[in-house]
Amino acid sequence: MLTHRMPNGAEITIPDEDIHILRDLAEKVAAVAALPEQQERKELWRKVNGLDKPRPAVLIRMDEVPWHEMDVDGEMKLRTTNPFSQLHEKELRQILYHSEHMACDMVVEPILYSLIAVADTGCGIETEEDLLPQSEEGAVFSHHYKPQIRDEKDLDKIQAPQVTHLEDITEGIYELRSEIFGGILEVKKRGVNQGFFFPWDELVTWWGPEQALMDLVEKPELVHEAMERLTRAYLSRVDQWEELNLLTLDEGHYYTGSGGLPYTDELPGPNVDSSEHVKTDNLWGYSTAQIFTAVSPTMHEEFSLRYEKRLLERFGLNYYGCCEALHHKVHLLRSIPNLRKVSMSPWADIEKGVEAIGEDYVLSIKPSPAVFARAWNPDRVRKELEQIVEKTRGCSVEIIMKDISTVSCKPERLREWANLAMSVVKSVE
Repeated sequence: MLTHRMPNGAEITIPDEDIHILRDLAEKVAAVAALPEQQERKELWRKVNGLDKPRPAVLIRMDEVPWHEMDVDGEMKLRTTNPFSQLHEKELRQILYHSEHMACDMVVEPILYSLIAVADTGCGIETEEDLLPQSEEGAVFSHHYKPQIRDEKDLDKIQAPQVTHLEDITEGIYELRSEIFGGILEVKKRGVNQGFFFPWDELVTWWGPEQALMDLVEKPELVHEAMERLTRAYLSRVDQWEELNLLTLDEGHYYTGSGGLPYTDELPGPNVDSSEHVKTDNLWGYSTAQIFTAVSPTMHEEFSLRYEKRLLERFGLNYYGCCEALHHKVHLLRSIPNLRKVSMSPWADIEKGVEAIGEDYVLSIKPSPAVFARAWNPDRVRKELEQIVEKTRGCSVEIIMKDISTVSCKPERLREWANLAMSVVKSVE
């Protein structure tokens, strides 16, 4: 039995059987991470991110799999008893399941990340909403937001966040993880490893989606002032990340924006402090304005992009977009400093996106996850993937399956999609 005393005096006790289970899973992850294909996949992502136009990289995002529908044969059943143990067991089992059944171009690193503990007060407004769960598991919800911004006086609620590094917690958790996994996986501290700025995703939860869009026309000055205040709040947060040395150089497994993996020869770049005090220009940045999918390019530039660029200009490479359609706005996105990837969501016209982007940026293509919810049709799936590959020949491309709210409790559909996708993209090598 392992008993670890945290700096605040609290004790975490891990039973011997839990430790045995965790170390056994860690050894399996380490074995997968040692396979030659991991290096091959890293090189593929470097080429895609470097605009070298290899075959498309394919990924099913592990953080957007409906894991509550995956465990049909007990493979994902947790066997540890301590809540701390179960948190890590779940992560390790997901890595192994993903790698075994739907790896595509997933990279497994021989690393267990120990997140730096950070307190962030937020931007002054807490979202108030009613939630309607999709299922009893409550993995996906419909949201009804309660508006909190109506006039100028309400904008005073938007405040700069206060960021604090909880160093004792960071060190205590890191030491405990090292005790459990040391010698099998490298336990590595991870701070903020990319910048993110999605003000409209946040603003609509305070404003109400319909009213926010109407106020672009009816109250433009109010909207501009809200965006100015929120932009300054985000910039303050980024400044504090740098001042507190919370940024991490990290080529490990994480996702750039709403897309694929971050491997690149261009970061951290030449401006790396020898003291390892990481700056934002050593990292990827990310922004999106999903609610603007039906807003005109002119208004997108006026009410969103001009503010987003003030943050994105600080980062070494940038990803833009998520679920919004952007094929008709690429000419605006070209003004983003260090832009490297542009999202092509299921609502985008890929042909127009290719025409607008050409060889200049990575097309981050997101096929619709609705294929898993309706009657499964492998022929239709293959045809869609073949059309994507044909339309994007001569471009740098990543194909990202994400936003998977359900597979109709048939996880084999994800496995079959993965096999189909890899068959299609490898046919162009």
